[in-house]
Amino acid sequence: MQQQTDDMEVPLLNDSNSNRQKPLAQERDGFNHQQKDSEGSMESPNLEFEYGDTDSFTAELSELYSYTEEPEFSLNRDYFEEDFKNHVKGRRWMDLSMEEQRAYVMRLLDALEVTDRDKRLKVARAILYLAQGVFDECDTETDVLYWSRHNVFLLYDMGIFTALLELLSMEIDNNQACSSAVRKPAISLADSTELRVLLSIMYLMVETIRVEMEGDSPERKAAREAFKTELGSPLYNGEPFALLLFTMVTKFCSMNAPHFPMKKVLLLLWKTILFTLGGFEELQEMKVRMRDQLNLPPLPEDSIKVVRNMRAASPPASAMELIEQQQQQKRGRRSRRPLVKQDSLDTYNERDPFKNDDARDEEDDPEDVDSGIEGEVDPLDRDVIIQPPPPPPPLRPPTERVSFPKGLPWAPKVREKDIEHFLETSRNKFIGFTLGNDIDTLVGLPRPIHESVKTLKQHKYVSIAEVQIKREEELQQCPMTLGEEEVEETPAEILYLGMLPSLSQYVIALLKLLLAAAPTSKAKTDSINILADVLPEEMPITVLQSMKLGIDVNRHKEIIVKAISALLLLLLKHFKLNHIYQFEYVAQHLVFANCIPLILKFFNQNIMSYISAKNSICALDFPHCVVHEMPELTAESLEAGDSNQFCWRNLFSCINLLRILNKITKWKHSRTMMLVVFKSAPILKRALKVKQAMMQLYVLKLLKIQTKYLGRQWRKSNMKTMSAIYQKVRHRLNDDWAYGNDIDARPWDFQAEECALRESIEKFNTRRYDKNQNSEFTPVDNCLQSVLGQRIDLPEDFHYSYEMWLEREVFSQPIQWEGLLQAQ
Repeated sequence: MQQQTDDMEVPLLNDSNSNRQKPLAQERDGFNHQQKDSEGSMESPNLEFEYGDTDSFTAELSELYSYTEEPEFSLNRDYFEEDFKNHVKGRRWMDLSMEEQRAYVMRLLDALEVTDRDKRLKVARAILYLAQGVFDECDTETDVLYWSRHNVFLLYDMGIFTALLELLSMEIDNNQACSSAVRKPAISLADSTELRVLLSIMYLMVETIRVEMEGDSPERKAAREAFKTELGSPLYNGEPFALLLFTMVTKFCSMNAPHFPMKKVLLLLWKTILFTLGGFEELQEMKVRMRDQLNLPPLPEDSIKVVRNMRAASPPASAMELIEQQQQQKRGRRSRRPLVKQDSLDTYNERDPFKNDDARDEEDDPEDVDSGIEGEVDPLDRDVIIQPPPPPPPLRPPTERVSFPKGLPWAPKVREKDIEHFLETSRNKFIGFTLGNDIDTLVGLPRPIHESVKTLKQHKYVSIAEVQIKREEELQQCPMTLGEEEVEETPAEILYLGMLPSLSQYVIALLKLLLAAAPTSKAKTDSINILADVLPEEMPITVLQSMKLGIDVNRHKEIIVKAISALLLLLLKHFKLNHIYQFEYVAQHLVFANCIPLILKFFNQNIMSYISAKNSICALDFPHCVVHEMPELTAESLEAGDSNQFCWRNLFSCINLLRILNKITKWKHSRTMMLVVFKSAPILKRALKVKQAMMQLYVLKLLKIQTKYLGRQWRKSNMKTMSAIYQKVRHRLNDDWAYGNDIDARPWDFQAEECALRESIEKFNTRRYDKNQNSEFTPVDNCLQSVLGQRIDLPEDFHYSYEMWLEREVFSQPIQWEGLLQAQ
């Protein structure tokens, strides 16, 4: 994986034809052409995107199926109707009473246990048709979703999920299918038929029951809680259901089962983790409750609400735009001035680089007023390019003026460590000695220092992680005095305990899949084939079929990236809340598996093209395709795509990956230096072109932590970006991020930092999860008769070879009794 990050930094190219529609057939291998497109030739629009746990319910259902699976919808219906008409003649499923429906489902459940593989598959398809909402009897998409929900709760109530789980385990352990797939030169949909049917039913059940509707009855609410508990508990062979899916992922990535339908496995795994552990809003509620239990002050604000209320800033101008502007102004070609963005001109005339608005800005678009991260020019060139400013436009009437909230969006925070560091520096300066970890004694310090300490203490923030680390240190130091720790059996704790033995394999497997699905990956570097559940048996022969398959392949990869990014982020956030060292263990495995350069490689593309990609065919999306007549698909309609401004899943994936990168680099100097070494600043800066507030926030956070390492010239040339960081990212009062004078910017023993962290993690895992941890404290039995009288279990073959063992180990070994006596 390391070798694929060597071409991390690419020059910024500008192509005036970047916005022309390209034939989608050329996009079959991903977005490799996108780096040649323009990065900023046009102002990008504001994206009306609302971040959440998932997309809309129908969108999540439609992404389960590839477009090449579309003929199987009618196959499921045919198998159901064939069986249904034999047992219930002359009636429809909707006409049956609840008791009759239960009786029929029970008959299907019994038929699942037949030994004939083909018969079992037909029954499974009939069950899948029920879970899909008996669409042949419905007239609208709403009816399909209603009956799908009704049938899914019925199937769960009748115990279908447990039966499917047994069949899934059988298919996973089917060595004949695995060896057959390994030998095949090309794997297609046909190789994973049984697995796809089973996983589709299970996904529909998990996703439908997970989503809570307003009109749900008490029985359905009780079923939801029971299913949630069942999925998160170690009921399946002593481990949670998610671990079985993790096993499928590692088996696929080790090339032992190349026919596994990875997209469906990853989607089901993500939704299972989301259902059992909880989404982002539930995480926030759990965090508030845990802070209350630890007697910590409440959170200064709700981060979810703050981010939702943020507005996007204008993206920075590209290098080519800036050069062109400079050349035009040097030649005095004022006639072309209207082509240059007003904010970029303002950059040249500013005296204070952090000044936000002046009278000229009021005529601009309101969305761009709050903070342009606009064209950034080296201040040294300003005396050359300054031109007389144009006359200011007339001001708007006061009634039309848009008012914006004043102040910064985040309350500043200070760690206790920062207060200690501030006081140590002050004592050394004014008194000449230090007092260690004392933040209360202010004797001998001048009055301004007293005021500073008071302000710092007002904004002091103690995180749950700090409390957990302190508690762990106490348990390590006094194991006998404090006794055993009482660990609450939360779903996150159960999952971590199950993942612990093979956690590194799970992390590496997920990153391998992410690399294979990334649009920047070249075909020759794909070590694993993730297209097994999208490629048809017969490859396309017409241009239209090729275009359709190209869209399907790209869509397939996008969905895999979406599932993995959301899954990794959920795991990191839940483990961090459960215990900081669980989070650090996963994060360290991600770092060691080259997650940082992999994510940077993902963003080293034309990110605007990726976010606005139209790899979807609305007419083929479920449930639209099973209710409406199929329109005739043409090359023109496929090229046009949908009318959406952006692709929800791609923007969701980008934000998730940025959040993961933030989580694993925060407060880690060694990992921050990796961002610097891999030249992430220009890559991240190009990502600011996406006018979406949440994405910009996490990009700015990543830029903020490395500004002190980038040098004065970079900061001087990027003052607008620095201003945006100041406006949008939370302030740490003692953090000297903007000037690089902080002690943390000095040479650092990065290897020692990671080793110390790893040692703390290993101590935590050993103390909490190693059953033999207290062996050194076990009393020793000194009684000879007691020791000789202990019964020792010997292997069976030992009884047969006992005489040989005696001869070899006892009789043939000379014993020097005199030496023993002398030693005594």
